[in-house]
Order: sequence, then C-alpha cells, then structure tokens
Amino acid sequence: MPHVFVSYARSTEAEAQQVADALRALGHEVWRDDELPAHRTYSEVIEERLQAAGAVVVIWSAEACKSQWVRAEADVARGKGTLVQASVDGTVPPIPFNQIQCADLKGWDGDRAAPGWRKVEGSVSALVGARGAQSGPAKRSSKLSVCVLPFANMSGDAEQEYFSDGISEDITTDLSKVSALEVIARNTAFTFKGDAIDVLAVARKLGVSHVLEGSVRKAGQRVRITAQLIDGSTGGHLWAERYDRDLTDIFAIQDEISKAIVAALKLKLLPDEKKAMEQRGTTSAEAYQLYLMARNYWVTGNYGDIRREERVIRICRRAVAIDPQYGRAWALLAIAQANLRYSFGKQDEDGTVEAERALALDPGIAEAHCVIARNLFESGRIAEADKEIEVALSLDPDSWEVNREAARILYRQGRMSEAARYFQKAVDIIETDYHAWGMLASAYQALGDHAGVKRAAENMVSQSERVLAEDPSNAAALGIGAGGLAILGQVERAREWIERALLIDPENRNMQYNFACVTAVYLNDPDGAIDLLEPVLKEITISLYRNALIDPDLDGLRSMPRFQAMMAAAAKRLGAEQPTPPATPAAT
Repeated sequence: MPHVFVSYARSTEAEAQQVADALRALGHEVWRDDELPAHRTYSEVIEERLQAAGAVVVIWSAEACKSQWVRAEADVARGKGTLVQASVDGTVPPIPFNQIQCADLKGWDGDRAAPGWRKVEGSVSALVGARGAQSGPAKRSSKLSVCVLPFANMSGDAEQEYFSDGISEDITTDLSKVSALEVIARNTAFTFKGDAIDVLAVARKLGVSHVLEGSVRKAGQRVRITAQLIDGSTGGHLWAERYDRDLTDIFAIQDEISKAIVAALKLKLLPDEKKAMEQRGTTSAEAYQLYLMARNYWVTGNYGDIRREERVIRICRRAVAIDPQYGRAWALLAIAQANLRYSFGKQDEDGTVEAERALALDPGIAEAHCVIARNLFESGRIAEADKEIEVALSLDPDSWEVNREAARILYRQGRMSEAARYFQKAVDIIETDYHAWGMLASAYQALGDHAGVKRAAENMVSQSERVLAEDPSNAAALGIGAGGLAILGQVERAREWIERALLIDPENRNMQYNFACVTAVYLNDPDGAIDLLEPVLKEITISLYRNALIDPDLDGLRSMPRFQAMMAAAAKRLGAEQPTPPATPAAT
C-alpha cells in the first residue's frame, strides 16, 4: 500500500506529477489517481488508498477549491491527521482547511532547498514515520539526520527537569544550524519524553540516520552530562562521552557535544555555523539557569494565577541583574510584565522598556516583538500591531510565544480562521498547552467546524489530566478540562470539575470567565453563565473586557438585560467603549 497519497485537480496534473516524482526520489511510495486499475471502481480504490496512506498531500489551486473530490479527500485526511497541504497558485485553502499550515509551492521548479518544498518534505517524512505501525517505517533521505531525545533528569529532583530539558533544546538548536544535517524538531523529539526508549525503533519511526540520547545530573555547583550518538540502522555507538564539570562550564559542554557530533558524522562546520553555535546570549551559567527556570514556570504555570507572572518577573530580574546583557531574559521579563498589566490590571509596567532592551542586545529575539505588538494592539493601533507580529513570525515562525501572541491578536479581531491556525501551531510546538487547546475549540466553534471542536475538546481534557497528575491543585487545568468535558457531553463530570476548581482558586477571574463561556454554550445555562460573569465584570481588565465584546461564546447572552447592564457598568468603570446592542430581527 502507498505511503503517500496525492490529491489534486486536473488542471494541476503537471504540478502533481512533479510533487509525486520528488517524493519518490526521497524513497517514498506515492500513489495518485493516474494509477487506477481498470477492473475496480474509482471510489472504491480512492477510499482504500486514502485509508492506507500515512500522508495525504493535497495540492490546492483555484480549481481544487471547487472540486468536491479534492475537498472530500482533504477532509478524510484531516480527520485521520494525515493532511499535508501545498498551494501551487497562491490560492488559500477553503474553510476549514485554511486553519492548517499550507506550504507555498507557487512557481516551484523542483528545487529541494526551496522553503515551501522543505515544509512539504518535512511534514510527509514526519507523518509517514509517525504512522510506522500502520504504513511501515519512514524512508530515510540520503542526507544525514538526527533526533535529539530529551535528556533524562538524573538529579533525583523533579524540580530540576527544566534544566535537563533546556540542555536538550539547546543542543537541538545548535545542531539545526548545521546546513548539512537534518534535525528533528524539538516538539517531535519530546513526544518520547518519559518513555522507555528503543533507539532503533525511534530511528525507524522518524526515518533518521542517528539518534542522540543522554542524561543530566546536577548537584549544587557540579553537573554530570552523558551523551551518546547512536547509529539508527545498527544500534552501534558512533560516539559517547561523559562530562563531569563545574556548572560554570555548561556552555563549554554544550559546544563540545555539538562539535563532537559534527566530527563523528564527518561533516564540515562552516565558519558562520560555528559562530552561530557558540552564541549563547549570556556568559553566566547562573543567569542561564535562572532563565530556564523562569521559562519553565511561564510555560507550565497555572494560567490565570497572578503568582505565575510574579514568579517569572522575580526570577528574570535576578537573571538580568547577574548579566544585564542577557537579551532573552529581558524578553521573557517583558512578556510577563505585559501579561501582568493586561490580564490582571496592574499598571506598573507594560514591558516596553524591557522589550526594547532585549532587541537592542539582540535584534533577532522574536518574543520581544510580541510585547511591542501587544502594547500597540491594546492601545488601539491594530495595523501596527499586525506588522509587529509579522516581524516576529518572520524571525522565528516556530516560537511558541510568537504563535500564541499572533493567535491572541487575530482572535481579538474576530479573524477566527487565522487565529485557529496559530493556536494550532502553538499546540504543535507545546502539546501540553491546554489553554491554547481551549482557545482553539472556541475558534473552531465560531467557524462551525464541529470536528475541530471535538478534537480540541479531547485534547483539552487529556492535556489537563496530564498536568493535574503532577499538580492536582492547578485550577486553570481543571477549568480547561471542565470545558472540554462539557463540549464532549460529559455534563456531570464537567460540573464536578468546575465546582472543584472554584473551591481551589475562587479569585481566578480568567478561569471564571472561561467557565461562563462553557456554561453558556455547552451547558445551556445562560443564567448560570451570567452568575459566573458577575464578579468577573466587576473587576474586569480593559483587555478582557474587549475580548468579551467580540467573544462568540458570549453571543447567546448579549440580548439579556442583566448581561447588558453588567457590560455597560464595566465599560463606564473602565472608560471604555460601550457594547454594541445586538441587532433586532426584522419583522416578518
């Protein structure tokens, strides 16, 4: 059975043939409908091939968007999680497929180095590999490739997990700067975290030639790092080393590991690549460790709990006090300050000064542009905010923070299709981002994409459960999980989770707001939703108020006099624009 199915409209047959040939050259088995057997019906064969495919490449064009066959094939692939999209004439995929990344192959001449093709090639390889149990192992390209598995935390302290994860991510980043080496993305590699690893199975699954695994043990000011590079076809060790050093040598160890891998693979490291690998942003091991700790709290902390922001700000201030030249710490400090202002109404700082400091130190820090974009947006300068986000995305399209901020700004503008695309990218990068799954469900609901809502809800529950297994007191995770349960029709269980969350964190207004949305839309209880909103609207920040003005989850409440009065009072208190009354249906 084929590994890759190619779907296209007849007018782009030449482009489809070019894509199929390029995929075959990489070792993939490819099928398209020019290979229909004469003795079987068209629909029977198509259905069989679609179900067997590990990846379905849909080639969008103006004609393809009108083709019921192409749309049906794309819908099957989307439901199975095998969809890879490319546009050959600049056409944007139709709803709901425009919510998923689409590679740009307009004018593609077969160049494998073209960004659009690299996106297609990488997605196909990842999908075929990820479905090895169904469709066989991924085919390896002739180029050397490596997966950096998350290094095991051997410190005997779960709180040190952020440090071993940071080491793994930095080595992945270093190796990705080597042009002659393909490196599996961090988010794919981290799906193996905590599993009993069969290195040969990982190599087959991902289609890589080599796997790097290791461990980190940190005790006081000493660190031990072990690493081994393993041949993915034989299981043999190509290189292995153990480093027992002072913590102050952490950057030297990372450099040595990356360069040893390059040497073991007999690759040539170009001068610019060597220079890029050696840039750490700080020379202070202590500041670096603090930054890793702060970012871990930022990513995994209790969303909507002000203590998360306050903790991150304290740690980052300590990091920049140790090294005032540490741009990334300044940027994270700025992000937390902006959120403290707009999500909690604290008027001290908005992060602008810190973001500008970060960019003065390193113009390539995409996350600093997010803070500038948010401040522009909150002050009503929407077009400028959009441009700032475009800059951030161009600098680092794979940044979790950048995709989250892009999604937030687009959602607030009611541009749900685009917002969904960036929320989806955020959860692709950090799957455990339960809050982004919740926002994705809201965006899909507004778009009428019921399959997307269900998929997001399932992840709202599963990812919340993962967090709650480690921290049962995380009320935000309880809140998002409750929303997912309500969407999935598990009403009684949803109500139990809501009650538990409100007992644990009764002052979390963001959580109460989300509960109101869930209660209004999925529990069909508008009065209960307004009861939940009442304390929120009495304290609501200008940012959340403006979100409430456009939030589709609250549309069912807008004609209710009590809700209208509460919103009007909030607007008066904030000095903000009054809500627009809902349109009165025309008489018939």
